[in-house]
Amino acid sequence: MMKNIDEKFMKMALQEARKAKGYTHPNPAVGAVIVKDGKIIGKGYHKKAGMPHAEKEAIKDAFSKGFDIAGSTMYVTLEPCCHYGRTPPCTEAIIDNRIKRVVVATLDPNPQVAGKGVEILRKQGIQVETGILEKEARKLNEDFFIYIRKKRPFVHLKIAQTLDGKIATKTGSSKWITGEKARRFAHKLRKEATAVLVGVGTALADNPQLTVRNYPSKKQPLRVLIDKYLQTPLDYKIFDSTAKTIVFVAEDIPEGQLKPFKNKENIQIIKLPLKEGRFDINDILKKLYELEVMHLLVEGGNSIITEFITSGIYDKISLFVAPKLIGEDGISAIGKLGVEDINEASKLRVEGIKRLPPDIYFELYPLKMED
Repeated sequence: MMKNIDEKFMKMALQEARKAKGYTHPNPAVGAVIVKDGKIIGKGYHKKAGMPHAEKEAIKDAFSKGFDIAGSTMYVTLEPCCHYGRTPPCTEAIIDNRIKRVVVATLDPNPQVAGKGVEILRKQGIQVETGILEKEARKLNEDFFIYIRKKRPFVHLKIAQTLDGKIATKTGSSKWITGEKARRFAHKLRKEATAVLVGVGTALADNPQLTVRNYPSKKQPLRVLIDKYLQTPLDYKIFDSTAKTIVFVAEDIPEGQLKPFKNKENIQIIKLPLKEGRFDINDILKKLYELEVMHLLVEGGNSIITEFITSGIYDKISLFVAPKLIGEDGISAIGKLGVEDINEASKLRVEGIKRLPPDIYFELYPLKMED
């Protein structure tokens, strides 16, 4: 019975956390609910990095309504922090306000916390339960877990293709493969990302703006362009003032070519060495990690998507499939992977399928050995 009650209130804490998904980077999205005598007396969520954490927002909410929170139960989607960062530790606030019981969905992967928060609370005589709706909580912050554990951005590949796997006709025509609902959902993915990445081919062919326009959002993702020799014209949308743009260029590019781009405040040029004429994906991800890019949405094109897949460095694929046929002379979503035996094919796990009429959306993850 208690488990059912705990799950009920944890679902509400997860609802709180989802309100800020995409706004808290490089922090996780966290929600908290305070319950006393079976009634919710406070709730809150972490709104943005540097602002109060969910636990303190819930405490503040309860106090604003005149409630005494001593002896209450707090439900929180991620283990309370126990270190001084941009804000004081949440464990102190829980202890100081004499909260009796804390229910945690999942432990924090950050080595500065990683079970220490729960241990501190228990040593103070507070009853702590963990693992309530853990799968849902980890899924909510799948990007944060990768960012902390692998010290790189969560790499999320986005592909919009026809039923026969094409992203454009032989002439490069691609607007629009998918319908209105699918495109709106794709903008939701942008809203939840820290940065959106494309290669020079996509920039030149589509002149994309790479901003969130079709979905409510309080911020714009960072735009990332891979353009070795800076072929993209300065007046293209990817360089407009609506968002900041990072361009990865070859380290031997002439300074005179860079000057007009460096004169724009919203453009940052990063030089990288070429290895056999290409950038090393690890070099790009390392730089983005240093810039606190937690969630990288890779939107193409064919060569960029293929490179991430062949490197094995990707964590999720969002695939939009339109009920259209272009034929073998169209441009494929994915290039050559060098697969000769079917047993060598990259294997994926289907986590979800959603109808976005007339299209279908697949949420896919690389199949790991433990799966």
